[in-house]
Amino acid sequence: MAKPVFILGGAQTDFSRNFSREDLTIFDLLREVMHQAFDTTGVDPADVDVGHVGNFVGELFTGQGMLGGLYGHVLPELAGIPVSRHEGACASGSLAVLAAMADIESERYDLACVTGIEYMRNVSGQDAADYLGAAVWVGQEATDVQYIWPAQFSDLADEYDKRYGLKHEHLAEIAKKNFSNAKRNPNAQTRKWQLGDEHFAANDEINPVVEGWMRRHDCSQITDGAACVFLASEDAALKYCKATGRSLDSLPRIQGWGHTTAPMRLATKLSDSATEDFVLPWTRKAIHDAYRRAGIKDVSQLDAIETHDCFTMSEYAAIEHFGITAPGEAWKAVEDERIQMGGSIPVNPSGGLIGLGHPVGATGVRMLLDLSKQVTGAAEDMQVEGAKTMAMFNVGGSGTTNCSFVVGT
Repeated sequence: MAKPVFILGGAQTDFSRNFSREDLTIFDLLREVMHQAFDTTGVDPADVDVGHVGNFVGELFTGQGMLGGLYGHVLPELAGIPVSRHEGACASGSLAVLAAMADIESERYDLACVTGIEYMRNVSGQDAADYLGAAVWVGQEATDVQYIWPAQFSDLADEYDKRYGLKHEHLAEIAKKNFSNAKRNPNAQTRKWQLGDEHFAANDEINPVVEGWMRRHDCSQITDGAACVFLASEDAALKYCKATGRSLDSLPRIQGWGHTTAPMRLATKLSDSATEDFVLPWTRKAIHDAYRRAGIKDVSQLDAIETHDCFTMSEYAAIEHFGITAPGEAWKAVEDERIQMGGSIPVNPSGGLIGLGHPVGATGVRMLLDLSKQVTGAAEDMQVEGAKTMAMFNVGGSGTTNCSFVVGT
């Protein structure tokens, strides 16, 4: 990277809350996370130069667009700063981060407030599924299914089964791991859930099929939530350190990034990759671009990973695309437990989208915040011992918008 981008910290909301049941609005969600972020970090609102918001379908769930205009209502000091909204389905938060990084690297601005937000629990499960279906090619795919995204990732599972063979038992172990990890996360939507082995089995009563390969506990959660981080240039980071008594070396920084956009239709992706080593080569490229920019050769130089487990199948694929195993061999990492807490490369110590929750536009920002906590030893009960360098992968659609970051100290 040409110039360093530092992470000053941030905050996330409690993903177990249902804001509509509390008679709270999407603005209340935004205000809460931003106030919490300023209070937690000690960043002076008057020092913020620019804002970026990640959000997917606020208009469909709430009727509210123009989310950048709410910054000036959160705090009067933020009135007048430029704020932009970014959309890339489930990768919307990462696109907001990339835009903020570009502002800082170009020296246009020095301190950015990046917020990801989604308000989703005010509608029925079917309506939520329909709204989220805006990230497929509408009218061109997934036209004959009830639940669009479970069906899409079941199709991906079918492709893996055809190429390599696939067992539901391995997907179930991924779900079991992420629900277990979430119990250590004080903000996890499922932290108080009580699930036994039978909840991950082919039990049509308590773990029914949603679509194809995907059963209830293979799926991530519908979540109200927001996350906020402050990104800074070196000059702004030095000013912050002087004001808070910290040292520059103690701050995490974004060491590398990758961003690709594949064709939207899943069938096109799978057809285009038929002769490739990897089922999703554009996912592989985004991750390895982040490695290259960070100056690391492969996954052996990472201490842990946060990845996009909108379904167990997406984490299964990510295991291979990060290079934890060779293509077609993700099951080996599941069976030898290297991806468990305490393993050689823990995956989703936060609980991931399955255990922690998935407020769509917030997920990329939340992942970045969790990486920053891990590499500074501030992840508390979720802490991966000795973590200094971590990577994340955040995807929108069926491998369409691919974003990856490496964070370290």
